[in-house]
Amino acid sequence: MDIYIKLFEVLFPVFFVVGIGYYLGRNNPKIDTTFITNFAANVGTPAMIIYALTSTGTSFDIFKNYFWYYLIAIIFFILIGIIFLFILNTKDIIRELPPFVMPNTGNMGLPICLFAYGSQGLGVAASISALIILCHFTLGVFLADRNFNVNVILKNPPFYAILISIIFLYFNIKLPTFIENTTFLLMYATIFLILMSLGIALTRFKVFSFKKAFISSIGRVILGPIVGLLIIKYFNLSGFAAGVLLIQCSMPSAVLNYLVASIYSPKKIVDSVASTIVVSTVMSFITIPIVVFCALKFFN
Repeated sequence: MDIYIKLFEVLFPVFFVVGIGYYLGRNNPKIDTTFITNFAANVGTPAMIIYALTSTGTSFDIFKNYFWYYLIAIIFFILIGIIFLFILNTKDIIRELPPFVMPNTGNMGLPICLFAYGSQGLGVAASISALIILCHFTLGVFLADRNFNVNVILKNPPFYAILISIIFLYFNIKLPTFIENTTFLLMYATIFLILMSLGIALTRFKVFSFKKAFISSIGRVILGPIVGLLIIKYFNLSGFAAGVLLIQCSMPSAVLNYLVASIYSPKKIVDSVASTIVVSTVMSFITIPIVVFCALKFFN
């Protein structure tokens, strides 16, 4: 019974805040989320990365190892995406790959791992999320635009937050208390805002091809955790860090895939990406509780 109580304690806050956003979005379709987007991108996410990586007991070795483990997972996600899109007879496979490759390890993954495994889980989850953030502004832009632009990275505040955090981890430097307290407050504010904005986004995105989006979502939320289990098995991983890896592999497609696609890809691709985000997120409300249950039961 204890594990079911723990499962409820982990998932209820996340789904409840997403529900608040959905309720607000349904009642006010014109609600402006520009502030949330700008705050999260320029202030909240960098603060969250710095706090989660430097103030939760995460070592440089843990960061490095799980960064590479998830990089292996991403390679599997790419292969799965190519296979699924080929079966679906997709004309532009390259531009439709991001929803398979880059899951929502930040908006949903970080708070779920935090509530499941505490501050240590948050640190490992942030190591993985840092990789996904880098992928959004490198691989994600390249796939969406078919052109690599280094300026996108250099103008991206989370990129510098990752660099600063790596330096602190590598040299084992303690973050000053006033910065730790500040990033702590900003992190929790950001988690609330981005979860709420996810709920709002679900009221705005439309599903243009349910069959295609459903099949694509299977590749994301069903095969994703299977990839995580294979990596855990191959590298003989155990404990809470393995559970975090499994949870992060099970996340639905990230909303940021839509934002990048809307800037760099044709409308038809944007519609397809949005469809996969909506369907995979809705499906994850069923799959995530199962994955988190398994993570809590077998990797604790």
